[in-house]
Amino acid sequence: MPNSSSISEFLLLPLADTRQLQLLHFWLLLGIYLAALLGNGLISTAVACDRRLHTPMYFFLLNLALLDLGCISTTLPKAMANALWDTRAISYAGCAAQIFFFVFFLSAEFSLLTIMSYDRYVAICKPLHYGTLMDSRACATMAAAAWSSMLLYSLLHTASTFSLPLCQGNVVNQFFCEIPQILKLSCSESNLREVVLLIFSASLVFGCFVFIVVSYVQIFLAVLRMPSEQGRHKAFSTCLPHLAVVSLFVSTGAFANLKPLSLSSPSMDLMVALLYSVVPPTLNPIIYSMRNREIKHSLREVLQSALFQIP
Repeated sequence: MPNSSSISEFLLLPLADTRQLQLLHFWLLLGIYLAALLGNGLISTAVACDRRLHTPMYFFLLNLALLDLGCISTTLPKAMANALWDTRAISYAGCAAQIFFFVFFLSAEFSLLTIMSYDRYVAICKPLHYGTLMDSRACATMAAAAWSSMLLYSLLHTASTFSLPLCQGNVVNQFFCEIPQILKLSCSESNLREVVLLIFSASLVFGCFVFIVVSYVQIFLAVLRMPSEQGRHKAFSTCLPHLAVVSLFVSTGAFANLKPLSLSSPSMDLMVALLYSVVPPTLNPIIYSMRNREIKHSLREVLQSALFQIP
């Protein structure tokens, strides 16, 4: 049996068995990837260029778009390259880097969604204090805390995973390097550091989820007390996109981690991984721009400006 010191590369799960299906999957993933790049890129450009969108809500939306770009760029390019060139290999360092960045972007995104729920809570429940509680310095501090803390968390998680001796081969039953699949290659049944990190991760996720739920309970109670129907509609319209994004993120992640063992198989695990790693980064820009007039107007100006500059 090979150990971790002798492993120079891992073999990822192929997306298909035949060459024709591999090429089909390549073009499908390429279309999805380009759509995600375009959507998140347009959102980022619109928020960065339009001074009317330089508000806390859109500042956090810009951060969310950047995290979505990083998350989908961690997994899909390698999967597309393997499908196009009919290979399965990823280097040991490449696998570690993939896990590090994927955990970082995913955890930072959930932290940011939690901060965005606080932003909506302050805007609706404490409007008179919004300018003080959510000034530019506070927003930058919260965003920096989400990025830096999850960077450290991802570093610890990755280091703990790859410190385990690996003696169960080098075949990863997933289209990208995933921590549960790497743990299956470990020689030991359990590792104290990894168990502690998993408990900490579960507690962190649960705490963020409870914070979001409590925030939205307070938001809905405050909205229902508003005397103006127009005010209620405006408040709901600013919250529903964020609530939809949170629901998509939580539901896909929960299904991936809490699905019954009877449903576990390489093909099912592959589909579930595609669901939680690809769908949210692709749909988030659509969700946020669908009913947001300011985003639509800004995107229209960005596109018109780009078209007029084309010779």
